[in-house]
Amino acid sequence: MLAVVAMKVTTVMEHPTSKILIVDDEPRICELLTRWLVAEGYQSAAAGDGEEALKLLHNEKFDLVISDIMMPRMSGMALLSAMKPLFPDTAVIMVTAVDDRQTAIAALEIGAYGYVTKPFERNEIVINVVNALERRRLTILSRDYEQELEIKVRRRTQEVRQREEEIIFRLVSATGYRDDETGAHVRRIGLFAAEMAQALGWNQDHVEQIRLAAPMHDVGKIGIPDAILCKSGQLTAEEFEIMKRHSEIGAAILEGSSVPLLQVARDIALSHHERWDGSGYPSGLTGDAIPESAAIVAVVDVYDALVHDRVYRPALPVEEALGIMRMAGRAHFGQTMFECFIDLIPVFDRIREEVRDARPG
Repeated sequence: MLAVVAMKVTTVMEHPTSKILIVDDEPRICELLTRWLVAEGYQSAAAGDGEEALKLLHNEKFDLVISDIMMPRMSGMALLSAMKPLFPDTAVIMVTAVDDRQTAIAALEIGAYGYVTKPFERNEIVINVVNALERRRLTILSRDYEQELEIKVRRRTQEVRQREEEIIFRLVSATGYRDDETGAHVRRIGLFAAEMAQALGWNQDHVEQIRLAAPMHDVGKIGIPDAILCKSGQLTAEEFEIMKRHSEIGAAILEGSSVPLLQVARDIALSHHERWDGSGYPSGLTGDAIPESAAIVAVVDVYDALVHDRVYRPALPVEEALGIMRMAGRAHFGQTMFECFIDLIPVFDRIREEVRDARPG
């Protein structure tokens, strides 16, 4: 009966040329296992202890190690522990003359694929070898599939992000035809906001969300009359009240979406003119009641507006702009947010160099 099993095992072997390392301090055991494995079509090598085995493993690739437990210098358990981080794709079968359940459990917990007690028979060894190699093959296939799937998901996510970004900037550009804000401005706001969010400890998904959501901060300006939106002089009190409506108009445009990106954009559009001390609009929110996403955009939007040309005034030098912002400081932006902003000025300067305003002449 065992002979029949061995024949069946041999016929289903997928990798008859797998390389197997036998580790045992008894040469007789190494010779016996080598003879059996070579007869089954495997390549085989032998080592007298764990240290010698590790040297061989560093120099050659083995699919499977069959190791005795009780050996001089380095035990089989120590070898197994050393192998797992160094050679994770190498399967291990432990062999011992002691039928100890606790040792067997410990070996399996460390990562052994099988446990055989001496004296053993040829068919027992062959079956364990076949099973270990098949499990190894399936484990590697599963890992490679997961890695390939992860790459595909990452690539697909990037494609979706690129489409979202293109749609967002094309739609936001509609407001750019009605006021002085350029495509470069809204891109810089997204990049500035992402740097701030990262510095504040946001996870990468949320950093990417604010990068795409922040450029929609002024989408509500599409509902403001041209006479006010494009006025070159100072707005009257009545005109400014109308201009302030853009935050609520923008929120209404973005309201009610189940898409997280648009939910973030809605919070930003509504609250990016709120101030830490409650003097902002439209709701007079104070401190932490202001969504952090909106507080981030508030500070970078003011900065970018000050250091670039606007229809109502030319660009200010960076130091002058920062002086104005320092005067507003904590009351406008909050201490933590403003300090984070100041720390990132060198990064913002680099982004400004890379993303410049460029209007047709």
